[in-house]
Amino acid sequence: MSIEDQIKQALAEIERGAQEIIGLDFIKQCVSAYFKNGKTYTIKAGFDPTAPDLHLGHTVLLQKLATFQKYGAKIFFLIGDFTGMIGDPSGKSETRKPLSKEQVLANAKTYEEQVHKILDASKMEIVFNSQWLDKLGTKGMIELAAKFSVARMLERDDFEKRFKAQNPISIVEFFYPLLQGYDSVALECDIELGGSDQKFNLLMGRQMQRAYGLKKEQSVLMMPLLEGLDGVQKMSKSLGNYIGITQEPKEIFGRILSISDALMWRYYELLSTKSLQEIESLKKGADNGSLHPKAIKEELALEIITRYYDKTQAQQAKEEFARVFAHDELPSTLPTFTNKSGIWIAQLAQDCGLCDSNSEALRFIKQGAMKLNGQKVEDSKLNLKKGEYVLQIGKRKFAKAILS
Repeated sequence: MSIEDQIKQALAEIERGAQEIIGLDFIKQCVSAYFKNGKTYTIKAGFDPTAPDLHLGHTVLLQKLATFQKYGAKIFFLIGDFTGMIGDPSGKSETRKPLSKEQVLANAKTYEEQVHKILDASKMEIVFNSQWLDKLGTKGMIELAAKFSVARMLERDDFEKRFKAQNPISIVEFFYPLLQGYDSVALECDIELGGSDQKFNLLMGRQMQRAYGLKKEQSVLMMPLLEGLDGVQKMSKSLGNYIGITQEPKEIFGRILSISDALMWRYYELLSTKSLQEIESLKKGADNGSLHPKAIKEELALEIITRYYDKTQAQQAKEEFARVFAHDELPSTLPTFTNKSGIWIAQLAQDCGLCDSNSEALRFIKQGAMKLNGQKVEDSKLNLKKGEYVLQIGKRKFAKAILS
């Protein structure tokens, strides 16, 4: 393959799944320079450690960073320990409570522990923006604020909506995009990656590089927000439509197989390391009937579990899933709970963690989705005597209860 063909292939992988790219010509120059003379370039991606649990939606950016690493990029994996104590208001309808230094650093450990499972440690550097933002001081902050007007700041969608609704906006919140833009000045990065909801902040980096006299203007690549298991709303732990990368392998496997046939291609595009040609081959197999969608989802599930665990655990998760659901058997291990005899069936389901409330348990019974020792629960007023019971809701939730 010629150098020009290699460059073309690299750019296709880089553009894959991106929602918007600003400054694509400069990205092409960077990639071409790498293939032709080995020159590297720098990319920044910022992560505010506001929550300790990562899900697959968070890894979309990491996958894209890994692609860039293949084609000459050095990654600045920026943990926003300083800005995390302010809180990014993107998409929020109210001022967000700041985190303490201790909370930020504790949450940041999650990123550090997980990032090397996707990114090449030899081609990246983990940095904390407190390294340069702490040094700005009062004079530096005032100079930074002078680079941008309030009118321009109110062009940001969430600020504009809150201003019109007469909801409070803290002056501190105006500093968040300014500080994120200054990160690009401090690191002198060539490209910045972020989610599509971060467009205003990402463009701020370009403006700040100009305002501080850097002889460059970073390109910006924005990735879409990954849809959750429902295929509608973005993946979110609060919505329950997420796949956590620290969940049990069998849970990850089951959740990936639960996505729709249409959504699985979105997941392949944004999460898989398979090439575009390999994915196209899978699509052809699905279209002509030579591959079943379930087998294609299984392949994706195995790939993702192997990435965060290992190949053996991925295969075990597949076998466990087949054993439980294909043959309608019990899982090899069940969470076990003890309780007193005479307990109401709905309360037991809640105590075992199979549902969030008695009312939810009653809905499951009404829908015919709850089983006790393999039999569908018909009596919503059932009180259980002394003994051992296996409680099941749906196809994936099991618990063993020992009543004394």
